[in-house]
Amino acid sequence: MPPVTGSPLLATLRDAAPAVVPADTAWMLVATALVLLMTPALAFFYGGLVRSKNSLNTMMMSFVALGAVGITWALLAYSLAFGEGNAWIGGTANALLGGVGLEAKGTLPHVLFMAFQGTFAIITAALISGAVVERMRFGPYVAFIVLWTLLVYAPVAHWVWGGGWLMTRGVLDFAGGTVVHINAGISALVAATVLGSRKDYSRQAILPHNVPFVLLGAGLLWFGWFGFNGGSALAANELAALAFTNTFLAPMATMVVWVLLDYFRTGRATAVGGATGIVVGLVAITPAAGFVSPTGAIFLGAIAAFPSYFAIVYRSRTRLDDSLDVFAGHGIGGMTGALLTGVFAQKAWNAAGADGLLAGNAAQVGVQAIGVLASLVYAGAMTFVIL
Repeated sequence: MPPVTGSPLLATLRDAAPAVVPADTAWMLVATALVLLMTPALAFFYGGLVRSKNSLNTMMMSFVALGAVGITWALLAYSLAFGEGNAWIGGTANALLGGVGLEAKGTLPHVLFMAFQGTFAIITAALISGAVVERMRFGPYVAFIVLWTLLVYAPVAHWVWGGGWLMTRGVLDFAGGTVVHINAGISALVAATVLGSRKDYSRQAILPHNVPFVLLGAGLLWFGWFGFNGGSALAANELAALAFTNTFLAPMATMVVWVLLDYFRTGRATAVGGATGIVVGLVAITPAAGFVSPTGAIFLGAIAAFPSYFAIVYRSRTRLDDSLDVFAGHGIGGMTGALLTGVFAQKAWNAAGADGLLAGNAAQVGVQAIGVLASLVYAGAMTFVIL
């Protein structure tokens, strides 16, 4: 097949004379709405997994990010992530949305590019809540996600997508394996450790109170994820179609392997396990969606089930109360996907990407590992400082 044209964020940064393309704008309006829907979807997913007495509070911890993080993004965080700056952080030229108007950013109106990226910041912060539900007060939680967006999310987004040092080193992260999932996963692990476990943790079974909510949330997350990954092409083109198809296939493979693991380990398959498998597959394909073949996506999704599954099994035997297994699902799933991107990536499918291990470039795995390690260390340390 002919090579697909370009890494979208790199193209956005280097276009000398950008112009708005109506078809691209139409697709990205839809994609932005799809990603925004993922935060209410996460509320249902998390809300169903906790006890009934805490379900509303848990759901609100996701919903509040729509306001608190969304406004923080518009006022300052967007500028820190995508404004002109240095290798480590953007500047303040776009603070208060200064200079963010109807002019072209790549082939999109600048305001739309800002809004699309804002939906990523919102759900990333909301993901962390799954590690602290049922034991963190609402006010301090809101303060935490605002500071976390400014001090953790915005800098790492700049490193990977805004022209920062990881981007220039060639780290491949199509839609947020590093920026979203590893960031949120390690931050969740630190938060769970700092806060300690619930009083009745390990003393009694803490079971999901509404499994249909969990399935509804997982289904809506998958639906929104087509905008999450497909929209990260920032255009209505072949790259969007590739990312869309890979987002279609990878979670299917993860779900099948997850259900089989459940069956062979316990003798039965569960609805919560199937839903979790879908989410882990979506997490894992996120950094690779625009760089690997559809066949590669199937293999990536199948492989990704193993580390996250056994991490959840192990965590349940410890005192670590990562309530909804955010680190196992998003942290380890994101790391697995980021590293496997370095294995399965092919320039034949995206000329602006890089070949991976299977295409003869073993060094890309090392490059991906740098991105993983940098995010783990920075996000983990800063989350501890904020808390």
